[in-house]
Amino acid sequence: MNTGVSSREEGHTNPPVPPERARRRIGIMGGTFDPIHYGHLLAAEEAYSAFHLDEVIFVPTGLPPHKQADRVTSPEDRYAMTLLATLDNAHSRVSRLEIERRGSSHTVDTLREMRHWYPPDSVEFFFITGLDAVLEILSWKNPQEVSGLCHLVAVSRPGYNPKKMEDLPEAVRRAILPLEIPLLAISSTEIRQRVTQGRSIRYLVPTPVAQYIEKKGLYRGKP
Repeated sequence: MNTGVSSREEGHTNPPVPPERARRRIGIMGGTFDPIHYGHLLAAEEAYSAFHLDEVIFVPTGLPPHKQADRVTSPEDRYAMTLLATLDNAHSRVSRLEIERRGSSHTVDTLREMRHWYPPDSVEFFFITGLDAVLEILSWKNPQEVSGLCHLVAVSRPGYNPKKMEDLPEAVRRAILPLEIPLLAISSTEIRQRVTQGRSIRYLVPTPVAQYIEKKGLYRGKP
């Protein structure tokens, strides 16, 4: 599908950063991105700074395992919007890994495959997601393996309650790195609803994303 967008592919403390570290630090920002918005971008940027990452790879999902396929915008449109939102950021890129995978997209499958992109023991992965999603990790495919393949950056609003993580297995808790960011009350659901209602989404998404939504007629009649 021609999207009209040029492709550019591919109680906790921060992990210590040695003066000359041997391994690259790669952030992975997975999500449906339907559409991507400033909340996603802020979380990625805060993680990049807080954990001294070398880059952040945005990975739009193909068929999300927890959502109905007919309720999700096409992978190509979501990929294009993610590209548009990150083109001006030199330390971000977008991967087609999940949207080109057949069947449901699972975090563990993505981490396994991305490991093969780099020489052994040359990278650390930091999977960036919301605290609420991390608290549901036991419902993920192979959660223990996920926590062994990456650090789990759990993005939350200021004042999160660490007791919420006490019921998680110790191996999973050790992998979690809480990250408090300023509260941005933005959700993709709200953005879709605003478009359906003919309301402005200015200042909720980057201007190129808003223009793409308008050009393609996305979310009209679909909250």
